[in-house]
Amino acid sequence: MSASPGTGLPAMRSAKVPRTPLAGPYGHPFHPIAVTIPIGAWTASIVFDVLGLASEDAEPSAVGARVLIVIGLIGAVVAAFWGLLDLSRIAPQTPARRTGLIHLALNTAAALLFAVGAVVRFADDDHIPGGAVVLSVIALAVLGASGWLGGKLSYRWGVRVADEATQREGFERS
Repeated sequence: MSASPGTGLPAMRSAKVPRTPLAGPYGHPFHPIAVTIPIGAWTASIVFDVLGLASEDAEPSAVGARVLIVIGLIGAVVAAFWGLLDLSRIAPQTPARRTGLIHLALNTAAALLFAVGAVVRFADDDHIPGGAVVLSVIALAVLGASGWLGGKLSYRWGVRVADEATQREGFERS
């Protein structure tokens, strides 16, 4: 099997190198760090939803869930910036690039679902709207699928992961 242009070892090496120092140093990209903000905030918002639905006074939980969703949306924009920088290093017409584009589409869909849910929530200040909770649960499931693909990009295909020679340094005896 012959490699087409833009594939193989040179394309793999390119995907390991940051586009710019803004993407994080070699072997330690910023995107995986930044995704913890929306994932954590959005997961916590659902916990606040459950607490609010189980409470006689849902208002404090409703406010908390709204704030967490907004924090998650801001964090998603930051994570997307770094993710796009990393995606730009993956050669076109490769399985890694296609996976990266699906990862991007799923993350965008999740953020849009949370944004729509936030609009619904801000329209009903002191309650937790059931429709918004359903949107959040669906969005979190979409985010989970996207995270699995992000893990595939990093752990299976080594996107923005240091090469094996660099990794070997961590296992050599001093």
